[in-house]
Amino acid sequence: MTTPVLGIIGGSGVYDIDGLTNKEWRRIDSPFGPASDELLFGELDGQKLVFLPRHGRGHVIPPSELNYRANIDCMKRAGVTEIVSVSAVGSLKEELSPGTFVIVDQFVDRTFARVKSFFQTGLVAHVSMAHPVCGRLGDIIEKAATDAGIIAVRGGTYLVMEGPQFSTQAESNLYRQWGCDVIGMTNMPEAKLAREAEMCYATVAMVTDYDCWHPDHDAVTVEQVIKVLVENADRARALVKAIVPYVGGRSGVCAKGCHTALEHAIITHGDKRDASLVAKLDAVAGRVLKG
Repeated sequence: MTTPVLGIIGGSGVYDIDGLTNKEWRRIDSPFGPASDELLFGELDGQKLVFLPRHGRGHVIPPSELNYRANIDCMKRAGVTEIVSVSAVGSLKEELSPGTFVIVDQFVDRTFARVKSFFQTGLVAHVSMAHPVCGRLGDIIEKAATDAGIIAVRGGTYLVMEGPQFSTQAESNLYRQWGCDVIGMTNMPEAKLAREAEMCYATVAMVTDYDCWHPDHDAVTVEQVIKVLVENADRARALVKAIVPYVGGRSGVCAKGCHTALEHAIITHGDKRDASLVAKLDAVAGRVLKG
């Protein structure tokens, strides 16, 4: 954990970065099944990076069918210590116009068809999700966005819906009443699993359009949305490049506690733990399960 390795989970366009060297696509096996794709290993200005296309190259896996546990487990096995999630979202606020990046600090999890924990019967653990993203990593992203000239709003609540259908207008208006800022389908249980795996995690939510609450939403064309998606991918690559110089500044474990999240989380008594599950969690929780 003392040597930072930056992991990026996002779309295909994010990892096509100028200057990325020693590139190698590599399959990582997980006891939780196949990840979305192979992982791309590389270096940028001496910093080790690992990229995972969340939906697979070519966007072939829908949000509800993503193997979130395998994705996070593979990133941990690849040596990743901090994850930056890059996600396309709809805006629930007038001031968060298409093209804006939001450095999310809270989530409302409305998903219901996904496995949300590495821990199961035979090995029970409870981690804190009061602050679901790493504030230190959020600070880094904010600085990097400024350096890259990217409009980024610090702080915001991401409503994670199940999908794959978009919201009804009634749902969209309800989420606005709750005070949510953006809406998407992918960051839960990703953030919860990253916390269980003792990894720093932060989200850059890239606004592509207003959700259906907006009176002018129907006037938005597919071509306009695609144009914003392409522009956002360009900005996402610039952001990743700007993040790199800051990542290497950490000399020890994360001061926010991300790397020690399981320290007092496991409840099951040692002699009652399921040995097969302990074996599956060798990467995720090996630090606290050894011995």
